[in-house]
Amino acid sequence: MPLMALPAPPPAQAFVAPPHIVLALDAAVPPLQPPREDPAADPPQETDADAAPDVDERRLRRKISNRESARRSRARKQRHLDELRARAERLRCCNRELAARRHAARGPVALVRLANAQLRAEAAALGRRLAARSRSASSTTRRPAAASGRLSRRLPR
Repeated sequence: MPLMALPAPPPAQAFVAPPHIVLALDAAVPPLQPPREDPAADPPQETDADAAPDVDERRLRRKISNRESARRSRARKQRHLDELRARAERLRCCNRELAARRHAARGPVALVRLANAQLRAEAAALGRRLAARSRSASSTTRRPAAASGRLSRRLPR
């Protein structure tokens, strides 16, 4: 598919500003000045011979600083590890103490459970005796009432 040719743009017309705008722009924009050549403003240039000892000295100081930083980091890591080990030992000791207390509490708990079971059995037996007496009392009170023709129930005391 052939590309269509675009029409050529119209010839450019130069923009000419009115004279009062040109004068205002000239007053607002300072004229360009060439850079000053002030020898005091420029830092002195170092030669390669002067720069090499400084670079070596900075490299040596940085190496020493990094070694000290690594040493401090290792010491901090070791302190943290020691603290964690001490904490783990304290927790193990506390765990042993709690296990001993739990074991010691099992004996009295078993005795309390046994006493509780005995009391429940006794309560059930007393409940059965009470129900039996209540039935016998209600049956004895009905006979005379039945003879008189009137039904009355007495509540057990």
